Amino acid sequence: MSDYKVKKTDAQWRAQLDPMQFQVARQAATERAFSGKYWDHFEDGSYRCVCCGETLFESETKFDAGCGWPSYSQAVQDGVIERVVDHSHGMARVEVRCHNCGAHLGHVFDDGPAPTGERFCINSAAIDFRPR
Repeated sequence: MSDYKVKKTDAQWRAQLDPMQFQVARQAATERAFSGKYWDHFEDGSYRCVCCGETLFESETKFDAGCGWPSYSQAVQDGVIERVVDHSHGMARVEVRCHNCGAHLGHVFDDGPAPTGERFCINSAAIDFRPR
């Protein structure tokens, strides 16, 4: 685990987040496909970490991957997303976390659109939207 700038106890995170946000962001749970508030959300603005407010993705990079979770082709800038190999559920995937607080966001896959070829598959419960 990295040495994150934002550190809180589980009790502090529970006080700040709703139960689904806590399960997803702090315990690496996954919300059901097509159940989160941002899977089909396409307004102009930015998506921020629900835990610390760090800007992670911009609406220009959001696309409909048909998977039922918000999908982005790239992060807002290099370094805001931490990548961790995840061997849970009998497969190797790349988990993505907020670099600032370690919040679990989702996973990144190599089946996204050009120019990056990446698809950041993010839980709605891990992000907040700020309109432009």
